[in-house]
Amino acid sequence: MDVATSLVLGPMLRYADETSATVWVETASSSTVAVACAGRSWEAPTFRVGGHHYALVVIEGLEPAATHDYAVSVDGELVWPPPDSPYPAPHIRTIDRTEPTRLAYGSCRTAVPHDEDGNRSNGVDALRALALAISAGRAEQPDLIAFLGDQVYADLTSDAMQEYISERRSLDEPPGEEIKDYEEYSHLYWLAWTDPANRWLLSTVPSCMIFDDHDIRDDWNTSWTWHEEMNRTSWWNERLIGGLTSYWVYQHIGNLSPAQLRADEVYARVLAHADEGELDLTDIVNDLARRVDRHPEVYRWSYVRDFGDSRLVVVDSRAARVLEPKRRSMLDPDEMAWLDDQLTGDVDHLLIGTSLPFLLPPGLHDLEAIDEVLATGAFSSETLSRPVSYVAERVRQSVDLEHWAAFNEGFAEVFELVMSVARGERGRPPATITFLSGDVHNSYVAQVEDAGRNGAKSLIVQAVCSPIRNPMPRALRIMMSAFAKRLVRPMHWIASRSDRIPDPAYPWRVTDGPWFDNCIGELRVSGPDLELTWRRGEVRSADADPVLTNVATVQIAGYPAREATPA
Repeated sequence: MDVATSLVLGPMLRYADETSATVWVETASSSTVAVACAGRSWEAPTFRVGGHHYALVVIEGLEPAATHDYAVSVDGELVWPPPDSPYPAPHIRTIDRTEPTRLAYGSCRTAVPHDEDGNRSNGVDALRALALAISAGRAEQPDLIAFLGDQVYADLTSDAMQEYISERRSLDEPPGEEIKDYEEYSHLYWLAWTDPANRWLLSTVPSCMIFDDHDIRDDWNTSWTWHEEMNRTSWWNERLIGGLTSYWVYQHIGNLSPAQLRADEVYARVLAHADEGELDLTDIVNDLARRVDRHPEVYRWSYVRDFGDSRLVVVDSRAARVLEPKRRSMLDPDEMAWLDDQLTGDVDHLLIGTSLPFLLPPGLHDLEAIDEVLATGAFSSETLSRPVSYVAERVRQSVDLEHWAAFNEGFAEVFELVMSVARGERGRPPATITFLSGDVHNSYVAQVEDAGRNGAKSLIVQAVCSPIRNPMPRALRIMMSAFAKRLVRPMHWIASRSDRIPDPAYPWRVTDGPWFDNCIGELRVSGPDLELTWRRGEVRSADADPVLTNVATVQIAGYPAREATPA
């Protein structure tokens, strides 16, 4: 906690468009939070969840294409920016739809100290390197940072988190060193977001977020078998409720526009209660978490952000899965129908954010497709099918074979929706359709090959940036490189031996990468083209802050050209 003031965490600039913005904070007690900006002030009372106090201040009526410094007060006390801050004043920059979109993105960030030991074990935090570069004027500020999963690790906790847990309960009781409940989640987020440089960055650059498995637990909703195994434990229900409730508070509501906040079934209660002071939302959000786990269609975590030349559709690829062994899909019918409505043309660039890469390296895609068939019973003989299915399920969970390829029904359906946009059947086709993803702890670019033969007038691209700070072990790096290159043909040959293993209708290949650095990705629009850049932090002396350096830049020439040119 920031003991000098009543501010615990934040402020975080979350939503921003041409004339409005939202600022999120956590405070030490029930209070009224005010944001002063552009000669005006907006305020909101806190709401309470699990004994903690939060506010999301909605700011409306700003001038488009403008930059305004802002300040935050709690019950009339100025709490941000700190008087001794070494960073520039936080500001709100409203969208200028005449300017090209510039978007940063990435996933998988562990919260360990930014010292020599932390850098040795987890590498340099690319987000912090970006924050320091922007604050010093050595890098341009993006319009938005999209965090595509694993903002926190509930199952792989740091020494500091374990020390906190041990003060509350024995680490020998389930779930041990993992997060147990909402209170522990709140401290996990505090550890993730309180580094001074990152805190400044998140106060100044708008952000959007979506969960992945480690926000809840590794392999979350991998399969029906996994789901049953978790529900047999004594601690899973409390963990899941704590995870989804904290996600709603710390991540989800900041994704929503002011109009969407007013329409949200839960947050509308906060707004309706504004004149009566602080509302205790604990039971309400906990009930939502219980309902959404059993019936994902009751609440939507996916959302859309629009820019002048681009549209970003962020898809929940975790909570809305269909897990029945004989009917598996990454998206349930309600979520698929929503995505169907969002995937349209009449925009220069269509961006689809999904924590899990839609287009894996082809060799890995085939491996996951093979495993899905085996895990669901590939043989007519029950004597043979059961042990093979058991082994395939164990492999699926142990090496994370649970991406879009392992849910082929949903994969094929979404691919057809994307091709429909690319053919111009849903409005003017975009120059590019780009999947932005994380999760796999390596970064790469893939492109659909010869899509024009199927009538496509858009270039279809997969851009992955992972991790921000959680490097892949060396042995796995070798394996991932092989699946991207050397094992592509052998795996496809194996997959083609069975009629039950689906052959993707539209082939693709990895054109650039993989890179295994801790990275933050950047997508920059340039007319019909894109520039994709990956940057990492480099510590050049023991006591120095990291320097932001380029890992790779790839030029994507929008339709009709189809070749990426590394810079």
